[in-house]
Amino acid sequence: MNALALLRPRPGLRVLITGAGSGIGAGIAEAFLQAEANVYVCDVDGAALDTLKKKNPALHTGVADVGKREDVDRIVADAGARLGGIDVLVNNAGIAGPTGGVETIDPQDWEQTVTTNLHSQFNFVRGVVPLMKQTSDCPAIIAMSSVAGRLGYAYRTPYAATKWAIVGLVKSLAIELGPSNVRVNAILPGVVQGERMDRVIAARAESLGISFDEMREQYLQKISLRRMVTVEDIAAMTLFLASPAGRNVSGQAISVDGNVEYL
Repeated sequence: MNALALLRPRPGLRVLITGAGSGIGAGIAEAFLQAEANVYVCDVDGAALDTLKKKNPALHTGVADVGKREDVDRIVADAGARLGGIDVLVNNAGIAGPTGGVETIDPQDWEQTVTTNLHSQFNFVRGVVPLMKQTSDCPAIIAMSSVAGRLGYAYRTPYAATKWAIVGLVKSLAIELGPSNVRVNAILPGVVQGERMDRVIAARAESLGISFDEMREQYLQKISLRRMVTVEDIAAMTLFLASPAGRNVSGQAISVDGNVEYL
């Protein structure tokens, strides 16, 4: 098989994507559908899932709060049954968490961020790995971290802490699951253009007492390429990691960020 052929994920790949009602998750789901995969997505926002399914009728969907273990167990069981197994898990669900100095952060906001961003990834992996070992000949786990998982991020400590933890989880799982042929990698998106990033910029601008435009320009000046990345950039890397071309890539934290130099 030539290198170009290796870049395409196998048709019929069975893919579960969390937090995929909109944004990066939805973009990844649509990319896998275009690659002829069978795709199941979950999200806490049922209306967003309905909208996505109307646009992509082939999708399987389920409403879930990924911070609740019982919801995770239900989704894993439903996805496994509907897809006939799971080959790829894209652990994408996450929240921005609070913005502010550490002394101002409500402990409940900290706990919610850790539960949604980190505990959910553990719970999905815990449920999916037995299915992968039983039914898949090309299993892959792809965890969504962040550029904040390799750089310090003042005023966003809960978010950054979870994203660093995800990288540690991935590198440990890659060693543990490698003998079972399960590949585990993390994608670290940078500043992704879209409504969610606009909200993050606005919140940080408010905390620092500057305008939205000033804050946005500060973000761009920290990126070597001086531009934001797109959802399509993230989806393309996800497809690569799920394709035969990525068959020997495991335990990696791969930045897709235009080279963010600092936060």
